[in-house]
Amino acid sequence: MASVVLLTPFVDRAAGRSLTDSSPTAAIIFDTDMGPDYDDVGALAVLHALADSGECTILATVASDAHPLVAPTIEVINRYFKRGDLPIGRASEGAPDFVASNGWNDSLVYRFGPDLVNKEYPRAVDVYRQALADQPDGSVTIVTVGFLSNLSALLQSEADAHSPLNGVDLVRKKVKQLVAMAGAFPNGIEFNVIEHAGAAAYTVDNWPTPILFSGFEIGSRILTGAAVAKSDASGSCPVASAYAYNLRTFAPGGEQSRPSWDQTAVLVAVRDAERYFYVNGPGALSVASDGTNQWNPDEDRPHYFLTHKYPLPVIESTIEQLMLHKPTK
Repeated sequence: MASVVLLTPFVDRAAGRSLTDSSPTAAIIFDTDMGPDYDDVGALAVLHALADSGECTILATVASDAHPLVAPTIEVINRYFKRGDLPIGRASEGAPDFVASNGWNDSLVYRFGPDLVNKEYPRAVDVYRQALADQPDGSVTIVTVGFLSNLSALLQSEADAHSPLNGVDLVRKKVKQLVAMAGAFPNGIEFNVIEHAGAAAYTVDNWPTPILFSGFEIGSRILTGAAVAKSDASGSCPVASAYAYNLRTFAPGGEQSRPSWDQTAVLVAVRDAERYFYVNGPGALSVASDGTNQWNPDEDRPHYFLTHKYPLPVIESTIEQLMLHKPTK
């Protein structure tokens, strides 16, 4: 007989609170590969829209892809939303180093931020440690929509000038939850996990706070970007430019829209996840050495994952409207 996963509230039992109850001032660190695919652009746009509406504060944005144009791409989008002063970190040593074959990062950076091409960025781990050390205990939500390279390195970091705590203890003290676009549920293979399987396995095994996963099967069915691509006749918006260029060139023959893998993770990191999806768990995700993953509902760890609740157009409309947001700060 097939096992049944019960739908339960996403609860931090030790703290006695629901982790889906988001504060109007939720503090977010955004970790992205921003290059192999372009839904990361939409995800960062969604995050800025939520920050402009007062639903969260963005503490930092870090790259998990070591390609030299990934961090500048992040900064181009931050600048557009008038947050050019946000800390940005470069990927940790050992992170994957590649971007899409259609060169959309080059196109975006050379058009909107040519001065950023050779800019030197601090290490993502240093950005993480400083940002976490400066925040109240149990207050930070980390959203990762790329490789888990930085999070693995953060957990293995030692005490430094920012904090006397090692990485695990610093995360345990400061982080409320990790929300990850990672994995396929209940089992399978997913890009963000398999491309740096060792980092993914280490992070999932050793992360000391609850993790909420938005798996491949969630965002793959939520299609957005068509309206965004047509939204900027002036050519001044890097979000619209990225979508217009990629919808034409990312896949042979072009695309009408793009799956919203990364946007779903941002949405549920800031807003109540159960407002949009069912939250399954607790249980445990395990990652094998080859990057395949398996969900075990019988193991009592603070791991959770999303399943669909609403007709897909409801979620698509929510995400698309956030992606269409123009800077107001």
